[in-house]
Amino acid sequence: MNAMKKHVAVYPGSFDPITNGHLDIINRGLEVFDTLIVAVARNSEKNALFSIEERVEMIRETLGDNPRLKVDSFPGLLIDYVARQEARVILRGLRAVSDFEYEFQIAQMNHSINEEIETLFMMTAVPYGYLSSSIVKEMAALDGPIDPYVPPAVKAALDRKYGRLL
Repeated sequence: MNAMKKHVAVYPGSFDPITNGHLDIINRGLEVFDTLIVAVARNSEKNALFSIEERVEMIRETLGDNPRLKVDSFPGLLIDYVARQEARVILRGLRAVSDFEYEFQIAQMNHSINEEIETLFMMTAVPYGYLSSSIVKEMAALDGPIDPYVPPAVKAALDRKYGRLL
C-alpha cells in the first residue's frame, strides 16, 4: 500500500449538523493537507436529525466549490474507507480531554487494522471548545440563538426542521 497519497486526509464525522467548530477544523486541515475529504459516516447507533443526503448537501453548500475539498459519505469501517480513498491520515478534532480517551481507543484500533494510516488529532480553537452538534440541535429545538454556532445553510435547515420563524 505504498501508493497512498500522503497529502490526502479524511475528516470523518456524523456532522448532524455541521457546526462552526467543524468548519474550523476543516479550514485548519486545509493548511496542513493538499486535499481533505469530509466524510459523513453512516452511523446506525445515532438517531440523526438529518438524513445522510441532507448532511452532505448542507456541507457542500457551506463549503462551496473548492477543488481541494471533497464531501462524501460512507458505510462500514472508517479505516477501510480511508484506504479506498488512498489517504494516509484520519483527521480528528478534539474539544476536551473527555474526547481524547474515546478517540485514542479508536485510533489505536484503526492502527492495529492498518499500520499505514495515521490519526492526527487537532485541538479545536478556543471559541469552539464547548460546541457540539447535540448542543446546537437542543438550542434550535428550544428556539435559542444558533446563528453564532452554525453556517447560514445549517441555520436555515434547522429552522425548517424545528418550524422556527425564518
